[in-house]
Amino acid sequence: MKASRIAAAGAVSGIAVLALSAPAFAHVSVQPEGTAAKGGYAVVDFKVPNERDNASTTKLEVNFPTDHPLASVMPQPVPGWKSEVTKSKLDKPLESHGKQLTEVVTKVTWTADGKGVEPGYFQKFPVSIGALPEDADQLVFKAIQTYSNKEVVRWIEVPQEGQEEPETPAPVLQLAAAEDDAHGAAGSSDAKAEDTGADAQNTAADAAASDSGSGDGSDTTARVLGIVGIVVGAGGVGYGVLAGRRRDSGTAA
Repeated sequence: MKASRIAAAGAVSGIAVLALSAPAFAHVSVQPEGTAAKGGYAVVDFKVPNERDNASTTKLEVNFPTDHPLASVMPQPVPGWKSEVTKSKLDKPLESHGKQLTEVVTKVTWTADGKGVEPGYFQKFPVSIGALPEDADQLVFKAIQTYSNKEVVRWIEVPQEGQEEPETPAPVLQLAAAEDDAHGAAGSSDAKAEDTGADAQNTAADAAASDSGSGDGSDTTARVLGIVGIVVGAGGVGYGVLAGRRRDSGTAA
């Protein structure tokens, strides 16, 4: 009886833990496809799970950081959804590729054309962004999720290091260390390839010259051996004739 009570208490505790931890696994999040390096460009996916069992997610709004504005923001088309890009003027122009930008994308909104994200499913919304800041370790994207029953969930609480995760955390993109200049690396690789090709050509030329020299030597040796063979052969024939004559002279005597 006592064992049954302990088992029941354990089951209830387990259910309670799952219930409390479920929101942590189901919030809107952002992850890079590959690496999101400082100073570079990246494609990131905003992952939106459906937390409700009686409604579908029909709208997602993602606000882009204003403290680190991004010069380039391009959402990828998602079947069954239409996207809207909102731009805002900057207080201070942003320089990108030698040009002064006076406005940048501050929000992207996706609205479902059909059923949206139904219960038990999730949806990814890819976006190409850059150039990523060089003076930050992370970017915070506050998001708003709307359901078909008009319920709105605001994922806008910024997680703080050393503290428990908030109930509705904002998506946070962690930035990796800056990578080497791709153009410089490519140039270095091309130079190495050219050096390797030149070495290969020189080696091939040396090998060809060596083969040519060996061929001439072989021909000379063959000619000398041929002449020696003829001389030896002629000598053998002469010796045979002389020996035959001696045998014939002995028999006659």
